[in-house]
Amino acid sequence: MAAQFRNYDCIVIGAGVHGSFTAYNLAKKNKKTILLEQFVLPHSRGSSHGQTRVIRKAYDRDYYTQMMEECYQLWSQLEKEANVKLYRRTGLLVMGPERGLAYPAIKSTLERNKLPIVTLQREEFSQHIPNVNLSQGHGALVDMTAGVLYADRTLRTVQVRVYWYSRHPKGCHFDLMCTRCRLYRAKSLVIRAGPWANTLLSHTGLQLPLQVLKINVCYWKEKVPGFYNVQNRFPCFIQLESEEAKHDIYGLPSNEYPGLMKICYHSGPETDPDERDRQTDRGDIDILQRYITSCFPGLVPIPAIVESCMYTVTPDSHFVLDHHPTHPNIVIGAGFSGHGFKFGPIVGKLLCELSQGEVPSYDLSPFRIRRFQALSKSAL
Repeated sequence: MAAQFRNYDCIVIGAGVHGSFTAYNLAKKNKKTILLEQFVLPHSRGSSHGQTRVIRKAYDRDYYTQMMEECYQLWSQLEKEANVKLYRRTGLLVMGPERGLAYPAIKSTLERNKLPIVTLQREEFSQHIPNVNLSQGHGALVDMTAGVLYADRTLRTVQVRVYWYSRHPKGCHFDLMCTRCRLYRAKSLVIRAGPWANTLLSHTGLQLPLQVLKINVCYWKEKVPGFYNVQNRFPCFIQLESEEAKHDIYGLPSNEYPGLMKICYHSGPETDPDERDRQTDRGDIDILQRYITSCFPGLVPIPAIVESCMYTVTPDSHFVLDHHPTHPNIVIGAGFSGHGFKFGPIVGKLLCELSQGEVPSYDLSPFRIRRFQALSKSAL
């Protein structure tokens, strides 16, 4: 019997935040779309789960800061459309070596783009940020626009909006399937498979230099409840890499688990996405314990809860947003390197534009596959 195909304008693989926003943008363009996901939703096997993420404009590259300008507008638009709160402004405390590379670059980018920041002098730091110790030789500033993004709520909201658009008069046809055994055909394909990106791309003759890392998502108990509470306007923070820690450390105020502050190391051991639970390396937790003992005296320096997430990291920590080099109807979004969630609305918009042959809204040269030409396992 001949195979029976279901025909679509676009197939999107992966129902994480970027895949869901891609389907959302396709639905608004009235494109017949199917969003494929290997796990039953909601699930915690990829990179888009969890209750919270940091949202910020504090970057060392202008293009990220400028993309986030529109991102904030799109997050606000989604909040109004769905009548649900997705973001809470807290500010973001950025700390790092004043004579290093990252801290001066972020400060310069924020100032160049005329964003509201407050630079904290060492002698007044404890008055503004109590119960945090600023390391010797480190500077501190606050990105006033930053805050907490409610991740799980966001993912549910955008998926519900896709369904709304597909069932609205004159709306597109949309399907969301958890499937491995049906046949589908479309004019274009968007691969947003997170840690499984190279598994899928191997069937197209392409391998990207992507590394999958397991991240221990740690929550630390307040010695006195309320010190680091979101209701008390304690900010999110990033401790930029220093002599004590090779990678950044970031944290969010107590919110999702009352009395527990989320603080994580921005790296982890390499893993196979299908075997991540076998990876038990806790070296990152040792680093966090030393940091918390030194800089957060109001926290118990033993994690109360440890959950898991995965990063898919590129060599330069920048995204991949591009057409497949030999199959231009395949669009790839990959390698978000642990800082891509907040860009969900823009990434979805850009992947939709690429899949429809439109001119992208932003210059995508920093995100092109060709930058890996010397590193890739296949000729690009």
